[in-house]
Amino acid sequence: MLREAFPYPFFHDDVPVDISFVFEDEKPAGKHGFLKVDGRRFVFEDGTAVRFWGTNFNGAGCFPEHDYAEKLARRLAKIGINIVRFHQLDADYHIPNIFAFTRGKRVASSHLDPESMERMDYLIHCLKKEGIYVYLDMLTYRTFRSDEGVENAHGIAQKGGYSGKPYSVFSRKLIDLQKEFCQEIWSHHNPYTGLKYCDDPVFVMTEITNECELFSDFKLEDYAEPYKSEFLSYLEKWLKEKGIDRSLDSFNVIDKEDKDLLEFKVDLQDRYYREMMDCMKQAGVKIPIAGTNWERDPYNHRTQLTCDFLDSHAYHYDWKWKEFEKHCINQGTSQREGSYLAGCGYNTDANMPTYISEWDVPWPNERRGESVVYTAALGAFQGWSGFAIHTYSYSARLDRMDKLGSEAVCDKIGNVPYRQGVFSAWNDPAKFGLFYHAALITRRGDVSEGKTLYGIDSSELFKWDRTRTRKNIEKYRFVSDFGMKNSLPPLPECDDADDIYSDNGELYRNPKKELGYVDTAMTKCVYGSLGNNPQIRINGLEVDCKTDYAVIAMSSLTDKAIAESDNILLTVVGRAENTDAKFSGELMLDIGRAPVLCENIRADIALSTCYGDMNVWAISPEGYLVGIVPTTYEDGRLKFTLGETSRSMYYLIVRS
Repeated sequence: MLREAFPYPFFHDDVPVDISFVFEDEKPAGKHGFLKVDGRRFVFEDGTAVRFWGTNFNGAGCFPEHDYAEKLARRLAKIGINIVRFHQLDADYHIPNIFAFTRGKRVASSHLDPESMERMDYLIHCLKKEGIYVYLDMLTYRTFRSDEGVENAHGIAQKGGYSGKPYSVFSRKLIDLQKEFCQEIWSHHNPYTGLKYCDDPVFVMTEITNECELFSDFKLEDYAEPYKSEFLSYLEKWLKEKGIDRSLDSFNVIDKEDKDLLEFKVDLQDRYYREMMDCMKQAGVKIPIAGTNWERDPYNHRTQLTCDFLDSHAYHYDWKWKEFEKHCINQGTSQREGSYLAGCGYNTDANMPTYISEWDVPWPNERRGESVVYTAALGAFQGWSGFAIHTYSYSARLDRMDKLGSEAVCDKIGNVPYRQGVFSAWNDPAKFGLFYHAALITRRGDVSEGKTLYGIDSSELFKWDRTRTRKNIEKYRFVSDFGMKNSLPPLPECDDADDIYSDNGELYRNPKKELGYVDTAMTKCVYGSLGNNPQIRINGLEVDCKTDYAVIAMSSLTDKAIAESDNILLTVVGRAENTDAKFSGELMLDIGRAPVLCENIRADIALSTCYGDMNVWAISPEGYLVGIVPTTYEDGRLKFTLGETSRSMYYLIVRS
């Protein structure tokens, strides 16, 4: 239970502060032409470089009513988002989904539902007007059906689950069905934009399949028929082509040490990607295509190099989530020995952009907020092309949902309890509330790239030992060195120092102190156990926090550095939870009710500024100016105390 708290609900149709004016010149989306790959970065056709800060829409969240679509697009733009990944469109546990608009009638085919498409078309139109781009998924959670001519469809669902994993990578029938879907959706005409999807530069990225590959821990004996036999027939043919004398019986179990089997799977998956990419290009697709988005295996990584960019997913959680018993780890980003993004560092290449289409430190982790600015800052430091949190929501009916962790009246969706709302960020002050600063860090480039680009030798990649990058990812910029013959300087050895400094001097973290910061001219942030680290000093900012845990971030809302800006956004947030929520350690006893509460953060702030006539205005959830925090100005520093009067999580520091 929070010791000191005040209500700070987030509303589904607006946000308290609007920073869209910072990016006004980027509207509408697509004005610079189609997205292209230029080495490790994305650029548009006119040469404009771009990075993305965004979110996922999941399932039914992709098909809102028109009036809500307009408000939603405007809300995202106000908080700085410039990309949405349309995810789980094909999951039939959602309604609407891309194949069915209502529940009841059994859908006899997999053709696009006209009502669902009409809603999605209008949403894309609204996003485009607000300068927000679209990452469009292909195969995510589709249920392949017997009425599509799929053999043993029930066995696929039982053995492989949604999307036919891993059969969809090699089954001739399932690949043909995927190709039909790709051709149909990319040739779809949007009446609101006047363009086919393939001809609309609002679409910037797509992937072939979500979290699906041949290198996971599936035992061959568990494969459903006839897919097991089909897999073995391809293996037998490959062995003959390679002149390898082995019986199929020797491949009884999927073995990560069996080099022959691994090389076969590399070849099989590579062929799948090439066929799907050819299909999409024949359908008119002009944008970068990714294969899948795991960074788990170096052999899988090799196949991703066939595609146009590298996509990864990164999560930090260790909860046991059941229907009636909910546990959540409360470890924060500042407390981790190594970075939760370290694995993504392996899924990189010197000649391909890196994008993270899913990341999260989910509710109800009480320290989840510090992950937002940390994630954006580390991605900018590494030179990655952006992030999309998983997820904004699973629903388009958010007007009736006003508590954290739940956006449905049921305990689970699709037989999975955590889809109830654990990942939903749209109304979470601790995470979504910090998106302003993350968007500015990413899109405006407030954090610079590391000074030197290092390489990880491919021989080391196959050892798959992440200890080398667990801290180095926060110190140095690096990429995987596949096929480059060590043309880059090798990544330095990882030391055991508690203080972790980036080589550009802008990032710092110490897991022993449970403290981190971002220190740039345009954005500054301190996060972690601030109450245990008195008198924190970074360039131009001093913080003496009395509350044990907090994130304190500020960004200039002008084109001038904070010290010279007359318009600064200050966000102060710690723990956030529902009213009357009850916990016993990491066990949640009661989810609570609305409104959402924010812990009151008490802190003394001293900010270096050339203006002595600055006011610190507290901002209400509705965007009202609710009160001025008393200030003093001496020796070029504006001093004030937070948490005593005009309590809020947002403050605008503006010149009188």
